[in-house]
Amino acid sequence: MEQAMRLNELAASIGAELRGNGDATATRVSSAARADADSLIFAEDAATLREALDSKAVAVLVTEELASRAACAKPLLVMRQPRLGFARAARLLQMIDRKTGTHISAIVASNAVLGEGVFIDAHAVVEDSAEIGAGSRIGAGSMIGAGAHIGKDCRIYPRVVLYPGVTMGDRVVVHAGAVLGADGFGYVRDAATGEYLQFPQQGRLVIEDDVEIGANTTVDRGALDETRIARGVKLDNLVHVGHNVRVGKNVVIAAQTGISGSSVIGDNAVLGGQIGIGDHADIGERVILGSQSGILPWKKLRGPGVVHWGTPAKPLKEYLKELAALARLARPRNKKED
Repeated sequence: MEQAMRLNELAASIGAELRGNGDATATRVSSAARADADSLIFAEDAATLREALDSKAVAVLVTEELASRAACAKPLLVMRQPRLGFARAARLLQMIDRKTGTHISAIVASNAVLGEGVFIDAHAVVEDSAEIGAGSRIGAGSMIGAGAHIGKDCRIYPRVVLYPGVTMGDRVVVHAGAVLGADGFGYVRDAATGEYLQFPQQGRLVIEDDVEIGANTTVDRGALDETRIARGVKLDNLVHVGHNVRVGKNVVIAAQTGISGSSVIGDNAVLGGQIGIGDHADIGERVILGSQSGILPWKKLRGPGVVHWGTPAKPLKEYLKELAALARLARPRNKKED
């Protein structure tokens, strides 16, 4: 569902300078090829600028440099990062589902606390003493455990499970099938019998504001302390975060990555897909890990902005030199050398 906004209001909301008719309205964002008279589009280079200006779109997001080349009557929204403005506009133009209340088939404990404008969809369960902040939405078939806390304006999609005591900040999005706060994988082995006994898994899981968690992702609670996902983190689908892990602010983690217990991921780090991180590893701030990297237990990786790759992961230049050396060793020797 979509809603219309005047261009002058839209420009002010996304931090852009409007050049042109501010009374025109945009209803949606789209590509230049699919744009109609209600669409907002963006251009980032000269190649896409011409297509954008020739489109049916009501307005175009551009940089200052591109705006100086645009000789047309079409309104322009000028800002340093048009792609970022486009994403902000998309969120503003998306109509909020304004349903409130509790579906007749949902089960909500009598002592649960629901804020103003909360919506609980079909077959969802909200257990004793759970708290759900104003404007949050709980999808069909989801389970909110006893004593769990969900902040304001959160979106919990269908069949999400929050174990008891999970704490979630404001504007958190959790996609379908995610499981938050399950027991961590921690056991003590009996040397006499070889049997394994679970080490206590009774800590907390804290998810801060503006986090997004992908479908079928799992985040374990702490063993004795806490697992913490800091503000602004984005977890892709099928990511696993073990117990006692700390993920810093604005970290991005791609699909099928697994993080073992008690590891630390520094602020603004970027982790590619299918990465395996051993327990107690320490990934520094703004470190970048390439896909399928392997990080050994207790390993520390440092260097803001440095790309690491391989197993065991190391700085990219070093890793590529080693690959080149191996390739030389693997080449068939010249017959004259035999």
